[in-house]
Amino acid sequence: MAGAAEERGPGPAEGEQLQEQHVACQVFPERLADGKPGQGFLSSFFTSNQKCQLMLLKTLETNPYVKLLLDAMKHSGCAVNKERHFSCEDCNGNVSGGFDASTSQIVLCQNNIRNQSHMNRVVTHELVHAFDHCRAHVNWFTDLRHLACSEVRAANLSGDCSLVNEIFRLHFGLKQHHQTCVRDRAILSILAVRNISKEVAQKAVDEVFESCFNDHEPFGRIPHNKTYARYAHRDFQNRDRYYSNI
Repeated sequence: MAGAAEERGPGPAEGEQLQEQHVACQVFPERLADGKPGQGFLSSFFTSNQKCQLMLLKTLETNPYVKLLLDAMKHSGCAVNKERHFSCEDCNGNVSGGFDASTSQIVLCQNNIRNQSHMNRVVTHELVHAFDHCRAHVNWFTDLRHLACSEVRAANLSGDCSLVNEIFRLHFGLKQHHQTCVRDRAILSILAVRNISKEVAQKAVDEVFESCFNDHEPFGRIPHNKTYARYAHRDFQNRDRYYSNI
């Protein structure tokens, strides 16, 4: 995330910048027009903001999904700084969080994140987007297939479709249920940030689903639970050590 846009040379065209700002402000109304966060990491003492900050700190320090993604971001040259790259803000509708590509910042919706487990999933989901933004030139605002691919990966790798979460949603017992959940969650995420029909969103997801569902980086596997995520983190660290010794 840090400096990723600068390393890729000139920024987006003026029209794309305006589109980025429109999408960000539509979903995250507290975003300032110049792209800076509405609230700094320690700038507010409101109860909802304090709660959000404390849950975020716990997630960054203890969650195995997040710890792996932070290591992978750093390894890819996009080290994450919690004061710079996270912002707790109020959001429109039922959105829990988002990745604001115009500022390389993760927005956490303090009015919609319910508890620590929810925070863990939101941060993981958005860090997958940040990782994709770091490792590839993703055209978030001009290529719906790029957005669809990252949404498929985020739903697949963040724990959004874990058995426990699906049971709470009363969705379970179907053949290939994980794939169905990932597809459905990706479509919902696209519809939350794009003013398009469900059919258009479904088509974009279908076109990229197979390749993006099978892209498990940086986990190397689908982390179905925290134990899988810990194993994936261990393997990532060992892989990093192996390559550094070549």
